[in-house]
Amino acid sequence: MTELRNVEADLSRFRTRVLAASLVVLVCFLLLAMRLVYLQVYRHEDLSEQAENNRTAIVPIVPNRGLILDRNGIVLATNYSAYTLEITPSRLTDTLERTIEDLGQVIDITARDKRRFRKLLEESKGFESLPIRTKLTDEEVAKFAAQRYRYPGVEIKARLFRNYPWGELASHVIGYIGRINQAEKKTMEDWDDEDQANYRGTEYIGKLGVEHSFERQLHGLTGVEQVETSAGGRAVRKLASSPATPGNTVKLGLDIRLQKLVEDLYGNRRGALVALDPRTGEILAFVSKPTFDPNLFVDGIDVENWQALNESIDKPLLNRALRGTYPPGSTFKPFMALAALETGKRTPSQAISDPGYFWFGNHKFRDDKEGGHGMVDMYRSIVQSCDTYYYMLANDMGVDLMHEQMSHFGFGEITGIDIAGESRGLLPSTEWKRRAYRKPEQQKWYAGETISLGIGQGYNNFTILQIATATATVANNGARMKPHLVSEVVDLSTRQSQKIAPEQVGQLTARPENLAVIRKALVGVNIEGTSAAAFRGAAYTSGGKTGTAQVITIAQNQKYNASQMDERHRDHALYMAYAPAEEPKIALAMVVENVGFGGANAAPIARRVFDYWLQGLYPSEEDMAAVQKGQATTPVGKPRNAADIAWPGAQAATASGPVAAASVPAGPASAPSAPAATAAAAVALPAASAVPVRARR
Repeated sequence: MTELRNVEADLSRFRTRVLAASLVVLVCFLLLAMRLVYLQVYRHEDLSEQAENNRTAIVPIVPNRGLILDRNGIVLATNYSAYTLEITPSRLTDTLERTIEDLGQVIDITARDKRRFRKLLEESKGFESLPIRTKLTDEEVAKFAAQRYRYPGVEIKARLFRNYPWGELASHVIGYIGRINQAEKKTMEDWDDEDQANYRGTEYIGKLGVEHSFERQLHGLTGVEQVETSAGGRAVRKLASSPATPGNTVKLGLDIRLQKLVEDLYGNRRGALVALDPRTGEILAFVSKPTFDPNLFVDGIDVENWQALNESIDKPLLNRALRGTYPPGSTFKPFMALAALETGKRTPSQAISDPGYFWFGNHKFRDDKEGGHGMVDMYRSIVQSCDTYYYMLANDMGVDLMHEQMSHFGFGEITGIDIAGESRGLLPSTEWKRRAYRKPEQQKWYAGETISLGIGQGYNNFTILQIATATATVANNGARMKPHLVSEVVDLSTRQSQKIAPEQVGQLTARPENLAVIRKALVGVNIEGTSAAAFRGAAYTSGGKTGTAQVITIAQNQKYNASQMDERHRDHALYMAYAPAEEPKIALAMVVENVGFGGANAAPIARRVFDYWLQGLYPSEEDMAAVQKGQATTPVGKPRNAADIAWPGAQAATASGPVAAASVPAGPASAPSAPAATAAAAVALPAASAVPVRARR
């Protein structure tokens, strides 16, 4: 029997299915319409911006780094443009090793280039462009351009390079720039958004000296360029741009010709010298020997040069003027004498009998002069540098009173100079010793330790900058000025100049008559005392004090004999001075390491500095050679007019780049009267033991 279909039921089911499908389609269309409304209306601006960003790219424009000038407008740091061959490891289609090997067939790539590249690669991320060769010639650029298609991920870029025209001269002051490393990038993450944005595209940053401390002023403001890009990311056309603002010009108070004179006078000897204007604190010369060539660091220093600098026994990377610490030796005595007057421990006329030694307990503290100096008052104690006088004075004052009085001069404190890395030095006290040592027996201060402090030995360790600042304070009638290297910052966009105002950071409470006693004795040192030979015949009057700091302890039954000692165990020669004595315009402190008596090896350099600064005189060639060897006190030969000494020209430029055009002063003698211009961890150098048994003047 045939089953008949229920047509009505089938139609009902069909209508239900059609209705359900229609509802589903309607809902889908409604959802699509709602999505379109959401995207086209509510997210219109956001999506338009994303589309625009996909079509365009923002490229940072790195600004030209600012210049560094000396007080007379001589350029100390500048920039020049050169081509570099760069590799982006993440974009290579071949292995890095094979790519470098193939590139070497087109452009000369040395083993040094490869080592430097590997070092940069370790400090960088794979997507960064790294230079494998710098300073390409036009011929090399053309050779690579012809075969560019063979090397995806390799390209030629035009970059600005930093250049230090005078090489090693004043390198510790100027500093250098180098590629930003991972640690510095991490530090930058803590900067505010504005500062981070300003360093977009920047790959180099100041690492040392003025380059580091004035990084923000020298860097400038980063510009931006908006370019239209293709789907492949290639730039099609420039849409808009905002130019970069060059960095400011930083001008130093330093006289680079004076700096060169001092560095030349040191020759191959190690040491440091700081000269400054006591009235303002402006640094005139800031010498640390030996020096180094900052151009080595600009595009990445190679392993050999780094090892030579870092492992050298002479420590050329150590800024001895800022970070090296030394026993002050007898240069400490004038400050001790002033403290004695202020505390009533001595009067100017009070005298002691000096037999040539001072017994304390069963220990004999010897004077440098066998048989002693006889009857010694305060004037003679400074002029003749009598150790016994200051052994007794230190015993009478005690370590804590000495610490309290010496701190007024800034010993054992940061001076606040405007470059980073300054060492604090050490001005001992009983409290310091309790903090410095763990064992109770080491924390105790022994009375015998006090005696050697009086002659600038023992635990005393100061920087040459601190001694120079203290000397300038005495020369400036007790006003202590903050030392500063930078005298002016010039904004290139506005042409406005911001001069660095002198800043007084302290004032001695010493009575004027007591200061006069000390200054009279310091003048006596250079007229009839331990440095008289160096200043014989000078056309001006100056004050000074020699010092000879012990490096190792000599046993009581032994006598110091430099010829029988290792060269690095010999005494340091120190000297502090100012001139003219009546109205000082320059003060200095200095050390020449391991050469002996300060009057014979340090004071002669100071004499030539004063002759240059006050009279415009330059040593004769004969005199220069003699001073370098420690064989001259009074100038020999006929001094030359400093204005007639040719300043090194383009031939003195380093191979790293050309010398930028710079104005050269007519003569250094004009600098004092017309100073306005035209346009690592601290390393303590070997010090004496806590209780030395011998001291020298």
